[in-house]
Amino acid sequence: MWVKASIFIAAFLMATSPANAENFFVNNQAEYRAAANRVRAGDQITLANGTWQNFAIVLTGKGDEAKPITLTAETPGQVILLGQSSLRIGGDYIVVKGLVFRNGYSPEGEVISFRRNEDDLANHARVTETVIDGFSKPDRYDDDYWIGMYGKHNRFDHNYVAGKTNKGVTLAVRLNSEGSRENAHQIDHNYFGSRPTLGSNGGETIRVGTSAFSMFKSNTVIEDNYFEDCDGEIEIISIKSGSNTIRRNVFVTSSGTLTLRHGNDNVVERNVFFGRGKDHTGGIRVINGNQTVRDNYLEGMRGTDLASAFTVMNGVPNSPVYRYVQVTNAQIDHNSILDSTRVTFGAGKSDERSAPPLGSLFTANLLSGTTVDPFFLAEDTLSGIAFSGNVIASGSVPSELSKSTRANVKFSHAANGLLYPVGRQYAGIGAPRDLKPMSRDEAGPVWYAKPVSKELFDSGRTIQVAPGDDTLSHALETSKSGDRIVLSAGDYFVNRTLIVDHAVTFAGPSGSGGRATVSFARPTMFEIANGGSLKLTNLSFSGKEAPDSIGSNFIRTSSSPAQNNFVIDMDHVSISDLNVNASFDVIYLGKGTMAKRISISNSAFSNITGVILNSAAETDDYGQYNSDYVSITDSTFDKIGDGIVNIYRGGTDESTFGPHFTLVRSTLTNVGSMGRGKHGASMLLHGVQYIRIEDNTFARSAPVVIRQTVGVPSTTLKSNTFESTPAPVVEELFFQGSPRAAITGSRVVAGATQ
Repeated sequence: MWVKASIFIAAFLMATSPANAENFFVNNQAEYRAAANRVRAGDQITLANGTWQNFAIVLTGKGDEAKPITLTAETPGQVILLGQSSLRIGGDYIVVKGLVFRNGYSPEGEVISFRRNEDDLANHARVTETVIDGFSKPDRYDDDYWIGMYGKHNRFDHNYVAGKTNKGVTLAVRLNSEGSRENAHQIDHNYFGSRPTLGSNGGETIRVGTSAFSMFKSNTVIEDNYFEDCDGEIEIISIKSGSNTIRRNVFVTSSGTLTLRHGNDNVVERNVFFGRGKDHTGGIRVINGNQTVRDNYLEGMRGTDLASAFTVMNGVPNSPVYRYVQVTNAQIDHNSILDSTRVTFGAGKSDERSAPPLGSLFTANLLSGTTVDPFFLAEDTLSGIAFSGNVIASGSVPSELSKSTRANVKFSHAANGLLYPVGRQYAGIGAPRDLKPMSRDEAGPVWYAKPVSKELFDSGRTIQVAPGDDTLSHALETSKSGDRIVLSAGDYFVNRTLIVDHAVTFAGPSGSGGRATVSFARPTMFEIANGGSLKLTNLSFSGKEAPDSIGSNFIRTSSSPAQNNFVIDMDHVSISDLNVNASFDVIYLGKGTMAKRISISNSAFSNITGVILNSAAETDDYGQYNSDYVSITDSTFDKIGDGIVNIYRGGTDESTFGPHFTLVRSTLTNVGSMGRGKHGASMLLHGVQYIRIEDNTFARSAPVVIRQTVGVPSTTLKSNTFESTPAPVVEELFFQGSPRAAITGSRVVAGATQ
């Protein structure tokens, strides 16, 4: 009897003990599929260290809370998924840990999906200590998500996610089925790294819901994450659903805002924003009803308008859910907004967005602006907002805030690194003293290194080159990213297009060391390929030996779309005689490419039939564009057939900040009015959001033509001289009213045309 009982007890313990769980160690995809078909609650599949090429992982099953089904790396970080790889999980209580997606892209709509298919959603699943690094589709406008969260009670934590360059949300919480609403997902302790400027809508880092399902509750918690350089578009986090909590996150040098775009009853609390003076760094934008924004800290923000440090939008009367629902019953209290350029209420006021905020409170906030006025901007009435107990340390404010305390506040850094006002009378004002901003090291897997900033150019070797035929080609072939190719004085000839697929500098002698002069025999001198950036300094280039070929360009981008944003810098460069045909451009940016920066300084251009910068390939009018920052300083242009710049950003989308254009202290002579002069302009700027044209001389040239579209363009023309040159032309394509441009201090000399 005792023996039978013992046998029964032993069998029971074996059946219920986790010790009976199997560990399937797999070395290839066939072994993985066999194991995935067998796993039960408590089992583990371990992927062998190494590279796994084109691996579409699918895992589903029925684990339970005490005995989940686990997929893990043999060693965290040493299982590398390459090529066209992806992960789809369904079922219950699945845990995935330690994988790295790199050097490839998912052929599907998501890299990681919390569903196997529409009928098999993941519930109580967890993806942790996993990396997605630069795993972008080759075409920047080929849309996908990197992480799609479906089902309920799922967690995405301690992951590294950075380098998404193609269109589509980095992480999307989907509410498009009953089984994914009121989901109680948790997104925590992740490192969300660089999301470069997309130049289009669709560059959010996190989105919860969509406008179509925004009236449903999501109940998602986004907490304790670190966002760094998330610049994809104006919305870093886009909340498009109800009853979400966003707390204790840190945002560092990220252009854009945490936006409560659609949905009600969301809570934003105890987040910390460090703009550090970077352009367009914004904070929190409020839309819809019953939103709570409290105990947040924002410092050094430089955003304005819809990307202000703090923004409360105007709404559309009786708005459909996909537009702008009026702000009602917002509770905004105990926030610190310090050293920031702008706080905007009634933002976006227009004939359509004519409904100001109602029934809202703005209480016990600490406000400190920069020297830029106005600091606090009210675009519509503030009668629907009750202001009380706020302290204003600096910056201009409207009369409605007259009851707020204007004080000469002294600040000091607390142990948490944040600034607080000195004095007991301010103890209950602004962000709480017990905030503890998470550090960079607390986010993501501990075993995966976060990026270290370094100089793009001139950080590598120096490669000396002698004059002659194709010596530049050979030097480029041996160079690596950051290298500097230094040319001795003399003549150089290039017989083939130089393909630039890494950051490289070509530099000639400086000072009295003579001049390096380069001629080329192909329709293009340089081609910027994916991953390439180019710096030219102290060099002369001649197009006299270039062939008569349609579509000639001194620098062009590859004919294929490029994943990576690139930089072109020219300093003390001379380019002449690009006139072998009727349209020879200096720089041509093709469709599906994005220049982060184009800088031309102390340079001279002459006898060129085309345009200096042709950045107008995105003509689909989706709000896309090809160059973000274009700066021309202290340069001369003589006999330029089609103008110095043609920059185009079409459509009516408001999700992006650029393009930005600056022209200062430069001279344009016979520009845009020679030969074909297709555009009839010395500069054609269409939809450019930031324009500064100052201290320049235009002689016998075509007019500056500026076509303004959506947003709040900042256009300044100051202290320019126009000789035998028509006055600038500013056109408004959508805005009803006088052209939004500040034109001051222009000087007209004899022979000028007005």
